[in-house]
Amino acid sequence: MGQTALAGGSSSTPTPQTLYPDLSCPEGLEELLSAPRPDLGAQQRHGWNPKDCSENIEVKEGGLCFERRPVAQSTDGARGKKGYSRGLHAWEISWPREQRGTHAVVGVATALAPLQADHYAALLGSNSESWGWDIGRGKLYHQSKGPGAPQYPARPHGEQLEVPERLLVVLDMEEGTLGYAIGGTYLGPAFRGLKGRTLYPAVSAVWGQCQVRISYLGGRRAEPHSLLHLSRLRVRHALGDTRLGQVSALPLPPAMKRYLLYQ
Repeated sequence: MGQTALAGGSSSTPTPQTLYPDLSCPEGLEELLSAPRPDLGAQQRHGWNPKDCSENIEVKEGGLCFERRPVAQSTDGARGKKGYSRGLHAWEISWPREQRGTHAVVGVATALAPLQADHYAALLGSNSESWGWDIGRGKLYHQSKGPGAPQYPARPHGEQLEVPERLLVVLDMEEGTLGYAIGGTYLGPAFRGLKGRTLYPAVSAVWGQCQVRISYLGGRRAEPHSLLHLSRLRVRHALGDTRLGQVSALPLPPAMKRYLLYQ
């Protein structure tokens, strides 16, 4: 309800999604997700930072994955290598459901947010420097200790969404919003009021030996597009995901077919 299916001035204090009924999809998100994924080098440059994480976390594969060591009574976080202050950005988080434990929080943080606590907690979102969605409890956290945190996405009768292994994080620094998408559906903005900051992908975890992967899907700057590019978007939208594979059969010049497929 109020969610958006994906086919291919803010306040000074960031505010939870439940106070805002507008759940529209960020402008340019469909285009961003329709484009080819960045190459391996780019994804590693936007991956987890081995120099900016808890001492109980080991970053692997050049930043594409981290593993939390099995340390008792500790919550441990990791921050991405790149911070974003402009444009629209999206990345995929892959976190197996059986490795989440009691506090599995996904979101963003400033460079000042703490990345370790000597107890089990929803560390991301616990102060003014981070914003997070607890994907196990379905709660939004910012300057929060837990009780009274709003449910996300807002659903009838307080029903909680079951979050699969893969989810998208959508950060729109032009509008100052943070939202999430699951299975091709944008769930709406979780937080607003993020303009004027530099924010990094971040998670906090408590499960021993959990492995959390990140895959940067790309960014889009706030600038006008060419008519040619807008026409490509319109054609792709008309075809739909199920028929994009049939572009090669269209009576079009080879160069145009390649352009439609971002080749």
